[in-house]
Amino acid sequence: MSNRYQAGFTLLEVLVALVIVGTSLGASLRAVGSLTTNSRDLRASMMATWSAENRLSQIRLAHEWPAVGQRSFECPQGELPLQCEENVYTTPNPSFRRVEVSVFDNRDGARRIIKLAQVVPNAL
Repeated sequence: MSNRYQAGFTLLEVLVALVIVGTSLGASLRAVGSLTTNSRDLRASMMATWSAENRLSQIRLAHEWPAVGQRSFECPQGELPLQCEENVYTTPNPSFRRVEVSVFDNRDGARRIIKLAQVVPNAL
């Protein structure tokens, strides 16, 4: 009888290879999911910044002297429903006011996405 050499993989080697491939694919899917979430959050942050900058630019370009106090208004960007909250404060110099615009996600009102502030001079 002659010993024949048989080439191939054993069942154990195939199972180990499948476990390694499965683990790496699972890690890859988690990484892709994380990147998608980060991309969505960055997009929301960018759009919220645009909303806040739009309001601050509107005040600046119209030479508006905003009344002291707080007001809320919708400020959607694209399909993203946003809620802006504007707070106007006095400053030690009566010729200036501090305007803060906070932008919240309408779907989660407790989550402030961004807050921008500027000092506005009295144009009169």
